[in-house]
Amino acid sequence: VQLQASGGGLVQPGGSLRLSCAASGMIVSINVMGWYRQAPGKQRELAADIHNSGVTSYADSVKGRFTISRDNAKNTVYLQMNSLKPEDTAVYYCRLWDGATWYWGQGTQVTVSS
Repeated sequence: VQLQASGGGLVQPGGSLRLSCAASGMIVSINVMGWYRQAPGKQRELAADIHNSGVTSYADSVKGRFTISRDNAKNTVYLQMNSLKPEDTAVYYCRLWDGATWYWGQGTQVTVSS
């Protein structure tokens, strides 16, 4: 299984970005897809994830600003990020759980700066 993430970039505080992550390859099932992030000098942390039931979860720091969604037909998960803050600056990684194995994408840089 391969995960291809895209959509990162440089944005000013208060701006928006939309990340995409497309899964391909020998996909047996997709139980959970999510976005993790790692800021310089910090541990990787969950930003948001979505189960195949549609249930979502968010880190407290992004609640009300980020929205995760998925397109099952395209095996793609999205992260709409609004009202971005400098502390959202990180490498964002896509992750997929197929019921047996976790898979990671290559990461996409998000920089929030004026």
